[in-house]
Amino acid sequence: MSTTSLNLLRRGLLLATVPALLSACSLFSTSKEARPAALETVTPAIAGKVVWQQRLDSIRFPLNTVALADSFVVADGDGRIERLKAADGTVVWRADLKERLAAGVGSDGRYAAVVTRNNELVSLDEGKTLWRKPLAVPILTAPLVAGERIFVLTVDRAVLAFDAIDGRKLFEVRRPGDPLTLLQPGAITSYKDTLVVGQGSRLAGVDPLRGTIRWEANVANPRGTNEVERLADVVGPLVRTGELLCARGFQSAVSCINAERGSTVWTRNVGGAMGVGGDAQAIVAADASDRLTAWRTSNGDVLWNAEQFLNRKLSAPLLLGQSVVVGDFEGQVHFLNRDTGKTQLRLPTDGSAIAAAPVAAGNTILVVTRNGGLFALRPQ
Repeated sequence: MSTTSLNLLRRGLLLATVPALLSACSLFSTSKEARPAALETVTPAIAGKVVWQQRLDSIRFPLNTVALADSFVVADGDGRIERLKAADGTVVWRADLKERLAAGVGSDGRYAAVVTRNNELVSLDEGKTLWRKPLAVPILTAPLVAGERIFVLTVDRAVLAFDAIDGRKLFEVRRPGDPLTLLQPGAITSYKDTLVVGQGSRLAGVDPLRGTIRWEANVANPRGTNEVERLADVVGPLVRTGELLCARGFQSAVSCINAERGSTVWTRNVGGAMGVGGDAQAIVAADASDRLTAWRTSNGDVLWNAEQFLNRKLSAPLLLGQSVVVGDFEGQVHFLNRDTGKTQLRLPTDGSAIAAAPVAAGNTILVVTRNGGLFALRPQ
């Protein structure tokens, strides 16, 4: 990055009141990118196939796909939103806002919420628009819909809460802004009766009724001599398993937090720009070179490393059953043995990059490509 462009970013030209935004893609880019590893020869160790396909418009925004017990909720770049049955891809409900979106969809199955490029928060009830609310600060993180409320995380990491039915603003939580924030989705989820959000390099537990802070815990400890070097925003997706919430601090660390006490259980210093996947046994993430590492969930001990996908621009991973599932820049979906990191199976999609972390409803995995392909996969 040139000195001139860095200075422009530091001035925060997008909005005078918003910290400067840095793209995860451009922050550490060089004029000559490393060559992606060639696809290895794979003898399938498990069976699996594409069980159905659908198509949306191309995905040119920070995508989030919602997995429910028996269905998926997806959205494309032109404002088309659908709930699809996991079993066969049948449309349960559909909405078409005919507006470009700035952030992915959040949904509890009935209510859904998206943010448009005009910076309007839109609430829907089974595909029917309920209300629109203009927002003062841009949104890149998909809203969280829970308990008939919609929670949004702004680019300067403030948290806003709205009534899903009538759009009333319920509260706003704002902490002193960091000099720089990422042009990348942050982290927002729930743990029991606590709203959990990434604010800078921390996770914060928030009372979802009052908007008061219950606890804060560090995911990363920013180090460096300038704002760029100290940038360690928590990025999504994160993993909830039992009492633990595990997350990545951008290019800094992977940590697991006890969400009951709001304390850090373990931290491993490792670079990387994508979120983590995991379950009660293992947490998995790729570093800046797409080297995958699995850590024991309870204590952070390294279980294995996998280097067969170096520089293949991996998605965040999904752990399902005995497999770790990741997508790459050519639309290949890789299944790894969760105990060893060895490749078990590879399934192609449409040749364009996998746009977000795979998600699962039951034993059906959904991946979405940049060209708008929806591919439901089922390992056997």
